[in-house]
Amino acid sequence: MKKSIVALAAVAASSVACAQSSVNLFGILDATLAHGSGSTSNKTQLTNSGYNSARLGFRGTEDLGGGLKAGFHLEAGISNDDGRAGGSIAAGNQATTVAGNTGLNFNRRSTVSIAGAWGELRLGRDYTPHFWNHTVYDPFGTNGVGTNQAINSSIGGPTNTRASNSFTYIYGHGFNASTAVGGNGLHAAVQYYLGENNSGAATSSDGKGASVRVGYNGGPFSVALSTAATNYAAGDIKTTNVGGSYNFGVARVMAMYDRDRVASPVAVTGTGYLVGALVPLGAGEIRLAYSRYKTNAAAAPTSKKYSLGYVHHLSKRTALYATFARVGNSGGASQALNGAVTAANNASRGYDFGLRHSF
Repeated sequence: MKKSIVALAAVAASSVACAQSSVNLFGILDATLAHGSGSTSNKTQLTNSGYNSARLGFRGTEDLGGGLKAGFHLEAGISNDDGRAGGSIAAGNQATTVAGNTGLNFNRRSTVSIAGAWGELRLGRDYTPHFWNHTVYDPFGTNGVGTNQAINSSIGGPTNTRASNSFTYIYGHGFNASTAVGGNGLHAAVQYYLGENNSGAATSSDGKGASVRVGYNGGPFSVALSTAATNYAAGDIKTTNVGGSYNFGVARVMAMYDRDRVASPVAVTGTGYLVGALVPLGAGEIRLAYSRYKTNAAAAPTSKKYSLGYVHHLSKRTALYATFARVGNSGGASQALNGAVTAANNASRGYDFGLRHSF
């Protein structure tokens, strides 16, 4: 009897060893004193996410044996300046958000995946592959007052950053990781997402689409190309962008180009670009960029932004930062910074001072 109990215990221990799993809690708190000024009104606020997006998340992996792994990733946006859950979710990748969606929700990412030597298959709400060139090749990482104007002015629609109901094949990235940077050599992400509408209506395909990104990293050099298309009865949206960077040691120089086209009854095309750099300086780095976005609508609305910032790393997890930006408008554009309001063809200025801590 005792031998049988010992044998059963040994089998159980062996099973646990063959299927090891782990679950981690992680997050970022980022508080920002933000000011914006415009020709119509100014605004000063204590907000969040001036350097990195504030978030709370859980992720886990399980070794299934035979080279297979399973994993999950749940990540919620938070507003640490007032304690609310941050962000919202667009139902079926539509322009309107889910009614009553005011509690904690995993709007940033909610995925389950399985992977092997062949790559990773990921299901759920995730970033669209074509979004990543905007943040990887932007010194400000699409956060705060200095972020790429091609994001702020974009006509790319609800799936320009994330898509719900998605199926993504990923190659050359760490398992269950972000599909942003990729490892050395070739990396790729191919995504298909559903709008989840009933058939038989003109809007039955709304929110359905696909996105592809292919990139290469080699030493100091990085480049990636992406393209996407999303269906909408009011006008399908197609996006193509390309970005690249080179690390010279004294500075990492980067650039990206973006083109969005909305096939409405009168087709509208928006084009944008960014050039910038990250310059190491002691325990921190200088961030600088010039970005522009222009559409071919009447009068050709155009917004041009200059951004300058500095990040000082107190440790691997804690940093202080400051950013200043100015956006100029022409052709009827009226882009403003940090909640300010400015009249058409007028400029707006803004600054961020903040503290970021990750855990």
